Amino acid sequence: MAVADESRVIRIGGATASFSDTALSVPQLLSDGRLDYLIFDYLAEGSMGIFGRMQNADPAAGYGADFLTVHVGPYLHEIATQGLKVVANAGGVNPGGLAAALERMIAEAGLSLTVAYVEGDDLRDRLEELRAAGHRDMFTGASFPENIISANAYLGAFPIAAALAKGADIVVTGRVVDSAVVLGPLIHEFGWGADDLDLLAAGTLAGHLLECGAQITGGTFTDWRDVPDWANIGFPIGECHADGSVVITKPEGTGGLVSVGTVAEQLLYEVSDPADYIVADVRCDFSTVKLEQVGKNRVRVSGARGRPPTDSYKVCVTFDGGWRSIAYQPIIGEDAAEKAQRQAEALFVRARQLLRARNLPDFSLTDTVLIGGETSFGAHGRQGGTRELICKLVVDHPDRRGAEIFAREQWAGISGMSVGTSINLATHILPMTGTFLFLLDKQLVTARMTFTGVTQDVAAAAGEPVTADIKAGGVAPSVPAERGAVAVDLVRLAWARSGDKGQLFNVAVIARQPEYLPYLRVALSSEAVSDWYRHLGLDGEAPRVDRYDVPGFHALNFVLHDALAGGINASTRLDPAAKGMAQMLLRFPVPVSAALAAELAGAAPSKKEMEHG
Repeated sequence: MAVADESRVIRIGGATASFSDTALSVPQLLSDGRLDYLIFDYLAEGSMGIFGRMQNADPAAGYGADFLTVHVGPYLHEIATQGLKVVANAGGVNPGGLAAALERMIAEAGLSLTVAYVEGDDLRDRLEELRAAGHRDMFTGASFPENIISANAYLGAFPIAAALAKGADIVVTGRVVDSAVVLGPLIHEFGWGADDLDLLAAGTLAGHLLECGAQITGGTFTDWRDVPDWANIGFPIGECHADGSVVITKPEGTGGLVSVGTVAEQLLYEVSDPADYIVADVRCDFSTVKLEQVGKNRVRVSGARGRPPTDSYKVCVTFDGGWRSIAYQPIIGEDAAEKAQRQAEALFVRARQLLRARNLPDFSLTDTVLIGGETSFGAHGRQGGTRELICKLVVDHPDRRGAEIFAREQWAGISGMSVGTSINLATHILPMTGTFLFLLDKQLVTARMTFTGVTQDVAAAAGEPVTADIKAGGVAPSVPAERGAVAVDLVRLAWARSGDKGQLFNVAVIARQPEYLPYLRVALSSEAVSDWYRHLGLDGEAPRVDRYDVPGFHALNFVLHDALAGGINASTRLDPAAKGMAQMLLRFPVPVSAALAAELAGAAPSKKEMEHG
């Protein structure tokens, strides 16, 4: 059991939500001058394929080069002067290569900063063994793919803690769970052990909140008008305590907003069951977490609970899926949507004629997405009257030549098809990356940490087999049907955020006031939400929806299965990352009492609503 100084506070700044995040976050966070750690999250299912392809082209590459040129390299002197430490999963598929490049840069700068790297996640040298074991995709049941680009287990935080214990100033990793870049420092600083399950869950939650950068400080917030100064939005700082609690804030004088609403939205981002959030080191229960506004732009988070970890790691495999051609055609004038659909079908027919003439197989996929016609909203979009839109045309083909044929032929629409077709905004020919996810026994993976040329294995807790689903307790009551009820838009009662995970996505709905939650529970049944998103299901079927209660901060979480065909790497939709899926729910009609409807009518969300907890 950990014993730590309860008065200590470890201040951690979250600098990136992805490898392409802003160049302004690091100097902003360094200007705070009081950080102990600066952390970076570079990796996602989509980016592993990118880094794998980079290394296939150049064996010395495969890591986040922006770590050297944008985010950390230019600030090495300031990092050394302030004495803070850096943890990042920027190593991609080549953490050793990034560590070596970083050490050269440090030496050239005349500094004495030390670097450690974590590996062992890369399974590309064991592909035949994994294929022979008969692993199937954990969501789709697909068999193990060919033409592998990357294959990585999601390691935990203890290898990072081991590197910090050796004295490393900068720790870079390959694929670890996103939250590990925060949990690792907290394990090291507070002496948490593998059996301190509640603390590991709390540290995981702190990591989950900080690793998406400005998404917790007002970025992508439902009440976007209430978020000041996007241009100077503050990046998050977590003031972490030995008891596992954390206060989320941001640097003084920056834009953005830290409120119960912004924190609650990020807490449920990309989460399925909040009572059973599984990472490598612990199974977390976030369902009874408490959020408290404790000052301007300061929210205290506490109450996470932990259970023993599972006996398996999640593994993400990316593979070559052929070629995709994408064209964006502006269509202007009356009946623009009808014209765009007809033009798309005609162009697909013409391109198929050319494929046959060259003895090439048919397209494996064709799709048309009308951007501006509200087709993403299905039956709930504004109907008719669209006089300008962008017609996104997508074809997939196993051979690059097939994709090139379509990329050229689609230009014919501007002169030989629909009136109002303007100059193509962009045409892309891209390699397709597929994603395959499965679970692997932890005993078959060995995490390794290298510091000053010495490599050591870091054992993971054995874990337990996954048991039956664990449900949240303390479910809020529903209100009975009320005579004279009046329907109001969901956005008047709640905040909402969505995020992708494989071929599913989640939509979190957080009541602005605790007394609003019973109305939301009645209206938002799994069946009602499924029907609302019917247009996103496979083969015309409404998607399966799981609903989870989150009583700690008066929320509901919905998981929509098989509603994001192809996932972030392969979906043809306007929103493959599911960032806008919650926006589709904001006008959902929620029956409330006549008195509450009258209270809400015409009123902007109050400061009390912004800061409830």
